[in-house]
Amino acid sequence: MKIVVVGGTGLIGRQVVAQLQVAGHEAVVAAPSTGVDTLTGAGVDAALAGADVVVDVSNSPSFADADVLSFFTTSTRTLLDAEERAGVGHHVILSIVGTDRTDAGYLRAKVAQEELVRTSGRGWSAVRATQFFEFAASIADTSTVDGVVRIPPVAFQPVASADVARKVAEVAVGAPLNGIVEIAGPERLRFDGFIRDALAVRGDTREVTGDPQATYFGALLAEDSLVPQGDSERGVVTFAQFAA
Repeated sequence: MKIVVVGGTGLIGRQVVAQLQVAGHEAVVAAPSTGVDTLTGAGVDAALAGADVVVDVSNSPSFADADVLSFFTTSTRTLLDAEERAGVGHHVILSIVGTDRTDAGYLRAKVAQEELVRTSGRGWSAVRATQFFEFAASIADTSTVDGVVRIPPVAFQPVASADVARKVAEVAVGAPLNGIVEIAGPERLRFDGFIRDALAVRGDTREVTGDPQATYFGALLAEDSLVPQGDSERGVVTFAQFAA
């Protein structure tokens, strides 16, 4: 199969491309650095020519509410239009667990992306993942106020990016789900406790405190905002294994 991976130079994209290639598929890396710009449309038709599947794991360069909404809606419309011209039968996106349960700008943008794909009339699949182990430091950085990392003390089930990439690749080579599948890490933790442990592993001595009024992407969180509800798949890599 020819599978175009949009965002194929990123954390997830690189791993998806590698897994698809090992499995014998033609995986095409689509990113601005390879001449494919889904905002302007440059290079998109050429990249999608003869493709069976498009996997979109791209991300907005800016997380400002208006910017991220514009990125995901513009990019997704560009891809869907090009897929119609090329006859692509399956569009796969990577989204976030709880994206439709949390009123935050970034997550609203992901909901808009999901809706565009769902109503496109094309075969589609969405893989919703929990937060990656790899993002612990950046979460801490954006949550630091006066030297203290303030994290909502809610349920948290982070996952290794390798487990997410495996699932995305698996979905890409299968028939369209025309629905959503969720993947989370193997352990349910506390958000503030995880960030505290993750910083300690890095030798980061910042104080981490559980603050019920702390926000995530600008939103207050409920106990289960960031964890799966109902059926979901579990990754196999624990944080201890990842840290080691």
